[in-house]
Amino acid sequence: MYQRLSAVLFPIVTILLVGAGLWGYQEHQEKNQILVKAENQYQRAFHDLSYHMDQLHEELGNTLAVSSASNFHRKGLINMWRLTSQAQSEVNQLPLTLMPFHETEELLANISKFSYKTAMRDLQKQPLTPAEMKILTTLYEQSKEIKTDLRKVQESVINNRLQWMDVEVLLASGEENYDNDIIDGFKLMNKRVTENGDIDWGPTMTAMNRRMSMQGVEGAPITAEDAERKAADFLGLKDTSGMKTVENGADTEFTTYTVSVPAKDQSTRQLEFTKAGGKLVYFLTERAVENKIVDIRGAVEAGTDFLQEHGYEGMRAVSYDEYNNVASVMFARVVNGVTIYPEKVTVKVALDDAEVTGLSAGELLFHPSTEKIDEPAMTEAEARKLLNPNFKLRDASLAVIRNDLDEEVLCYEFLGSINGGDYRIYFNADNGFEEKIERIRDSDAEASGT
Repeated sequence: MYQRLSAVLFPIVTILLVGAGLWGYQEHQEKNQILVKAENQYQRAFHDLSYHMDQLHEELGNTLAVSSASNFHRKGLINMWRLTSQAQSEVNQLPLTLMPFHETEELLANISKFSYKTAMRDLQKQPLTPAEMKILTTLYEQSKEIKTDLRKVQESVINNRLQWMDVEVLLASGEENYDNDIIDGFKLMNKRVTENGDIDWGPTMTAMNRRMSMQGVEGAPITAEDAERKAADFLGLKDTSGMKTVENGADTEFTTYTVSVPAKDQSTRQLEFTKAGGKLVYFLTERAVENKIVDIRGAVEAGTDFLQEHGYEGMRAVSYDEYNNVASVMFARVVNGVTIYPEKVTVKVALDDAEVTGLSAGELLFHPSTEKIDEPAMTEAEARKLLNPNFKLRDASLAVIRNDLDEEVLCYEFLGSINGGDYRIYFNADNGFEEKIERIRDSDAEASGT
C-alpha cells in the first residue's frame, strides 16, 4: 500500500518542487530585470545632467563674451533656458528627494525663469542691463563649481562602478552617517550653492517667485472655537458638538485651523480657516459616489448656486474635469465684464445627487480683489486683425490672465475654431503680443457656455 501511494505521490511532489523552483527563478529574474532597468535610468539621467551642466556653463561663457547689444544674447538666453529645463528634468529622475539638494534645484529653477523672462523681451530695444550682466557673471562662476563637482562624482561612479540603487536604499534607510561618494558629492554641491548666498534677481523675478501673499488675508485673529462656529455656520448646523480642531503652522505668517466635522452617514467633512480674519481656505467632504446621474450643466448650476449662497458673487464657470463620478468645476471672477482668471475657485460636485462636496478658495483668498480694470491701449478691432484669417471667431471679450512670466496682463480673449479644433487666443491689450493659446475641450466649452 505504501509503495503504491509513494509511486503516485512522488511524481506529483517532484513536479510541484520543480514548478516552484522554476517560478522562484523566474521571479528572481524579473526582479533583477526591474532593478537593472531602474539603475540604467538613473545612470542615464545622471550622465545627461553632467553633460547639460557642462553645456550650460559654456553657454553662459559665450553669452558673456559678446557685447550687451549683441544679437547673440537672445540665442544664448534661449539655450540657457532649454539646458536648465533639461537639467531640472534629469534631477527629478534621480532619487534625491531625501537628500538636501533643494538649494541647487532652486538655483536651476531661477536660472530657467531668468533666462526665459529676459529672452522674451525685445533685446534690441531693451538690451541687457549692467545688473543682468552681473547676474550672468555670477551664474557663470556658480555653474563652473557645479560642473566641476558633478565631474568628480561622475569619475567616482565610473571608476568605482557605483550604483544609484545603493543610494536609494541608503537614503530610504533613514541613517544619518552615509559613506557614499554620490551622496557626499551632491551634498557638497548643495553646500557650495548655499555658501554663495542669494542672487539679486531683480523685482520681476522676486514677484515670479512669490507663491503666496497675505494681501487678501486681513482681520483680527480667531480662536479654535471661532473656527468651529464658522464651520457650523457654513454647513448650516445649529451647534459645534463633536467637532475637532487642529492648529496648523502655529506662530507663522500663515496659520490656519482645520475643523473636522462628523456626519450621520459616517462621511468626513473638513474645513480650513485662516487664523487672521477667519477666511475659508477649503471645504471637503469625503464620500463614495457610486453613480453618475447629473450632467455637466447640472454640476455647473449646483456649483453656481453654492457659490452665491456662500457669498462668492460674480463668478462664472471656465473649465470642467471629472473623476470617479465627481466633477471639478473651476470658476473665475468677472468684474465689469472682464474675466479675472487669477481670481478663481474650484467647486467639487457629486454627480449622483449634485451635492457640493468641496470648495478650494485658496487662490482667490491670496489674490487682492480686483476692483478696477485699466482701459486697454488697443481696440478690439485692432486686436482682431492679429488673428489668423482662417480663424472662425465665435466670441471676443477682455480677460486678465497670468502669462508665461507669471505676470498678470489684460488681454483680448478670442474664442473660435481652426483646423477642426476650438481655441482660446489671448492678445495683450496694450501691445498686441500673443500671450497664450489654449485648446478648448468639449467639456470646458459646455461648462462655460461657449
